[in-house]
Amino acid sequence: MDSIEKLAAQFHAVVPGKAGDGFSAYQRFSRAEWAGLRSSTPLTLSESELIALRGVNDQVSLPEVVEIYLPLSRLLNLHFRSAKALSGVCDDFLGRPVGARPYVIGIAGSVAVGKSTFARVLQALLARWPDHPRVALVTTDGFLHPNRVLQARGLMKRKGFPESYDRKRMISFLGALKAGEPVVEAPVYSHQAYDIVPGEVQRVEQPDILIFEGLNVLQTWGVERSAGTPQASVVVSDFFDFSIYVDAAEADIERWYQHRFLSLQQTAFRRSDSYFHHYQHLSQDEAMKVASDIWREINLRNLRENIAPTRGRANLVVGKQADHRVGEILLRMI
Repeated sequence: MDSIEKLAAQFHAVVPGKAGDGFSAYQRFSRAEWAGLRSSTPLTLSESELIALRGVNDQVSLPEVVEIYLPLSRLLNLHFRSAKALSGVCDDFLGRPVGARPYVIGIAGSVAVGKSTFARVLQALLARWPDHPRVALVTTDGFLHPNRVLQARGLMKRKGFPESYDRKRMISFLGALKAGEPVVEAPVYSHQAYDIVPGEVQRVEQPDILIFEGLNVLQTWGVERSAGTPQASVVVSDFFDFSIYVDAAEADIERWYQHRFLSLQQTAFRRSDSYFHHYQHLSQDEAMKVASDIWREINLRNLRENIAPTRGRANLVVGKQADHRVGEILLRMI
């Protein structure tokens, strides 16, 4: 085997759900191989803390934290320290004071794949490292256009698609954060009201690390421009120092979405202030049909057209199995 073949074999990886033929920028790790990279990273999360971080129907366990999240937190800590040192070099070169610019981690993936729980657990672990105790988490839901805007544009059934976001505000937020602004504000979204909360903001005050989580954060779209003008040259993912894609088979995500819908129909949807209150009296069969229709007509389309195509842009792909456990990790090597 010549050197080129050896190099291709070293970096060849099969992305979950895709045929792996040809050269790949990723190196594949089995669950056991990845767990072995934990080194001496201590477990700093208790069972009770983990329970509080779980999402609806998400069954992440302490063994999952030990075998998957601790090696990842170690990798990100090493990246953070290297990025901080490099930032200091640039400041020295430019003759300016060392800036307080956060390390930004983007987390992408489908609806119901478990990325929100993934982000919360990662936030809790990263905040326990002495190098970066201030870890903020912001979701892209807050940057959705308000319902009144989506309704006026005929986009209510495309909520979560790229065109449903206020990309200008999103990029301005990340730009101000990276510029070292002392306080940057993000809009707040209510899943109960299914809308932006008027006048409410999340204050982000110079964190060491920002986790930015959402469906389409790895998209290459920029700020909307008027007809005939070019796209902005800056896109959301340009602000990321590291990016993660949480992946799973379509059939598994659909099943998780259905189970989550049924669970919410018996709990949150029963509240009178819930946008989905009208679903509360559906039978289980009726609720399952509604969930399946929403998945097929909206979420699956978004996954196939917009979200999954960005998987190859991530620094790390986390492949989940049917039981929610992570089965493999793909780490970008080039």
